[in-house]
Amino acid sequence: MGKARPQAVVLDAGALLAFERADQRVRALLREAVRIGALLIVPAGVVGQVFRNAAQQVPLRALLNGPTSVVPPLDRALAEAAGTLCGRAGTSDVVDASVVIEARRAQAVVVTSDIRDLRALDPALRLERV
Repeated sequence: MGKARPQAVVLDAGALLAFERADQRVRALLREAVRIGALLIVPAGVVGQVFRNAAQQVPLRALLNGPTSVVPPLDRALAEAAGTLCGRAGTSDVVDASVVIEARRAQAVVVTSDIRDLRALDPALRLERV
């Protein structure tokens, strides 16, 4: 996750899917984040993109329920901010925009497989590719 230790890490759908596939790099990144006490942030829309079957997604549920994990809701304020960001950037993925906004709020690094789309929303965002 680079030289600077992040206080928070935002996970997008690609990061969660890689975690579910037991991708060793993502697992190592998350272990390190937990070890240094970083907050794991998973926007509610991201959960909706990947959650399909609670009985089959036990590791994902454990991650989301972990003591350092938070799932901020996609409430009206965040929805409006995400829509505004999409409008300014000329994009349409409100969930990606919510990832960017949560990362900005927490001054976090984003673990993602979607570098190009997130860069379109915020070229200065700290990103870690999965």
